[in-house]
Amino acid sequence: MAVATQMTCALSDRKCAPCEGGVSPLEAEEIATLKEALDSGWHIVENHHLEKSYGFDDFQGALSFTNKIGALAEDQGHHPEIHLGWGKVRVEIWTHAVSGLTENDFILAAKIDDIGRRG
Repeated sequence: MAVATQMTCALSDRKCAPCEGGVSPLEAEEIATLKEALDSGWHIVENHHLEKSYGFDDFQGALSFTNKIGALAEDQGHHPEIHLGWGKVRVEIWTHAVSGLTENDFILAAKIDDIGRRG
């Protein structure tokens, strides 16, 4: 099972695997297990996607964070929905090809949290 293999390696140390569909989205139990490996603040929305908001002191900080997420998404080949506003960024992640959550979504979420901690 994919969830068991991730326990031996931090999510943020892994790379998103290409997904073109043909697999099932994660079940609720798998989602709950993977969510435990993420920083606080991530919400599971209808077992379909992850969502988290980040706050900043100004627009420039939010924009810089957004640009870093964009570069990460390109590197990983996995692209979140990013909502940018003055002093805030909201990120939504799911695997479009399966219309639900896969392990890739949790890997990307952990990597985004790493960016947030580094500033």
